Amino acid sequence: MENTASASTTNANRLFYGSCFALITTALSFSIRAGILPQLGEELSLNAEQLGYINSMWFLGFPISMVIGGLIYHKVGGKAIMQFAFFAHAIGIIMTIYAGSYTGLLISTLLIGLGNGCTEAACNPMIADAYQGTRMSKMMNRFHMWFPGGIVIGSLVSKFMTDAGMSWESQIWVIMIPTLIYAYLFFGQSWPKAKVQEGATLMGNLKAMASPLFLFMVVCMALTAATEFIPQQWTSVILSKSGAQPMLILALVTGIMAVARYFGGEMVAKFDQTGVLLGSAVLATVGIYLFSTQTGTMAYVAAIFFALGVAYFWPNMIGFIADKIPKSGALGMSILGAVGMFSQTIFQPLTGRWIDSDKAEAAAAGLTGDELELVAGQDTMQTITIFPIILIVLFTILYFWVKNRKQDDTPVATAH
Repeated sequence: MENTASASTTNANRLFYGSCFALITTALSFSIRAGILPQLGEELSLNAEQLGYINSMWFLGFPISMVIGGLIYHKVGGKAIMQFAFFAHAIGIIMTIYAGSYTGLLISTLLIGLGNGCTEAACNPMIADAYQGTRMSKMMNRFHMWFPGGIVIGSLVSKFMTDAGMSWESQIWVIMIPTLIYAYLFFGQSWPKAKVQEGATLMGNLKAMASPLFLFMVVCMALTAATEFIPQQWTSVILSKSGAQPMLILALVTGIMAVARYFGGEMVAKFDQTGVLLGSAVLATVGIYLFSTQTGTMAYVAAIFFALGVAYFWPNMIGFIADKIPKSGALGMSILGAVGMFSQTIFQPLTGRWIDSDKAEAAAAGLTGDELELVAGQDTMQTITIFPIILIVLFTILYFWVKNRKQDDTPVATAH
């Protein structure tokens, strides 16, 4: 029963493994770029706000291709979307290496973002269609495990290559390895058909997406993405003088996230997506607050709380839509993910501005050197805590909303 929607178990597994390597490509483009931000800023004389705009291109390309991919998924198929992803990744990687300018980096990062968005647009609905029930939640969490898992790999690679005096260009070449692997795994494979018929029609998708519950989740997605991505993307800048190694913090956070997501299916089975999301918001708030107040060894303790908090956000927001609003189909999952990424085109430059502003305030107060960097970084982290605090309120509302809604939906869910 678990794989009836797919051509075969072998085919579904190969598609799943290909999806994992595609997500590793996304993760490496995220973490290695985070690791080389200081080098890029120094070599090209860029300030924090300009680096924020380069970051924002990664997040802008993501939602553009996710929305388009979601719209055409049932017309052209996941295979065609992933072929474009490979093209965008390969060209974007090469352009990044040979850009040599602020404008070139904006364009190349946008291309990589487009490839990353195609990965989400094609692979999320494939997993939702290929697997059933709790098995789907389990595989969705294990697929998304490879975003933090890939970040662990990328952050460690970036640290060791930087320490070894290797150029940032050589670090970008590493991203090409999983890109070539996923292209090979997807080659010649057939993709599963839609599990819910209304999910394969645009009108069915739009009607489901017009529901108050879906619109509520859209707001939550923007905030969960901000909570997860801002501290990670700016680790090397914000925590540079905290007494902890920023890239080791990033590796610790994402390593814990990867392990947590491996067991995500069991957590959802026990607490439902709503309970998991509420608990995650509480832990994320504690983690980011500790980042804003602690230094040295305690920064690693903060990283543990933060990681356990954000680990279940993305896969269970997507899984919630697949499970609770299935008629929204591939488009619904893509729109939700796109909102999460698009929100970062606003929040990433804004974070850069907060950092510049906090540094200016610290300098005006007479602080210099490492003390200035530390105080400014902690002030910025304190500002970021507003995102998970709002989520605690919203996910509490969601928990009771879905609990009451279940009474009406139980017969339908059983029949499905």
